[in-house]
Amino acid sequence: MKRKIFFILIIFILMICSTHIVQATTISNIIQGADGFITNGSSSDMIAGDKIKNLSDIIYNVLLILGTVIAVIVGSVLGIQFITGSVEQKAKVKDSLIPFVIGCVVIFGAFGIWKLVITILR
Repeated sequence: MKRKIFFILIIFILMICSTHIVQATTISNIIQGADGFITNGSSSDMIAGDKIKNLSDIIYNVLLILGTVIAVIVGSVLGIQFITGSVEQKAKVKDSLIPFVIGCVVIFGAFGIWKLVITILR
């Protein structure tokens, strides 16, 4: 039964895929369609550089503030744990301090590179 349903489904899919839509047209209609396509593509609505710059500045500022806030919060938590912790906890904080510093360098380095590229391309 499953095999029969599967076979009917395959035949149905093949019938749908094998249909062709044919349209009779003249050469002048083809040329008019191509000319219309070209005129639609040459519209004067270009992307404004000021809009992209403003959007880039907004995204840059939001992400920089977010990265700074997260770095300060994580740094504060690590500092409090280091001050109030025992010797073992201080060792764990020192171990987690290295990835924190590397992450800060990567994040703020990326923002510096972003700003440098935007300034150069301007």
